[in-house]
Amino acid sequence: MTSRSANNPGFGMMLAAAVGLLALLTWFFAGVVDDRANPNRQVQSQVVNGAVVVMLEADRQGHFVATGQINGQDVRFLVDTGATLVSVPESLADRLGLERSAPIRLETAGGTVQGWMTRLEEVRLGEIVQHDVPAAINPGRHESVLLGMSFLRDLEMTQRRGELRLVAE
Repeated sequence: MTSRSANNPGFGMMLAAAVGLLALLTWFFAGVVDDRANPNRQVQSQVVNGAVVVMLEADRQGHFVATGQINGQDVRFLVDTGATLVSVPESLADRLGLERSAPIRLETAGGTVQGWMTRLEEVRLGEIVQHDVPAAINPGRHESVLLGMSFLRDLEMTQRRGELRLVAE
C-alpha cells in the first residue's frame, strides 16, 4: 500500500503554501509583539509655538518605552521619573565607549549596587536633544536605559490616557 500524500504532487504544493503562510504570520506577529513592547520605535516630534513636542504611547504595562539615541547610537529608553540620573546598563556603556568617572552607590529595585558616574555627550528623544547629560553606569542586567531626571528635569511633562507629552522650550 502506497501513501497517497507522498505520491501526490498537489500535497507538496499545499505543504509549501502552508509553510509560506506560517512564515508570513510569524513575521507579521513578530512586528505586532515588537510594537507592543515598544510602541514608540519611531518617535515623532513636532514644533508648536517654538517648542519641541514629543508624544509617547504607553506600552501594555503602562510604561513609556521609546527608541532614542545616546551619542548617535540607537538605544531603548524607559522613562523613569523616579530615577535621579539617566542610568545606562554596563554592557551598553561598554559598547558606547562611555568613560567611568567617580564610583557611585545606586539605589535600585534590587537593592544598592556600585556604579559609576559618566557624562553623555548627546541624548536624543525624537527632536528633543540635550548635551552633556549626567548619567550613571549601572551594573544591572536590564536592557533599557532608564531615562531619568537628569534628562527630564527641564521638560514639561503631561501624562493622560496612556500618553506622555514631553515639551522642550
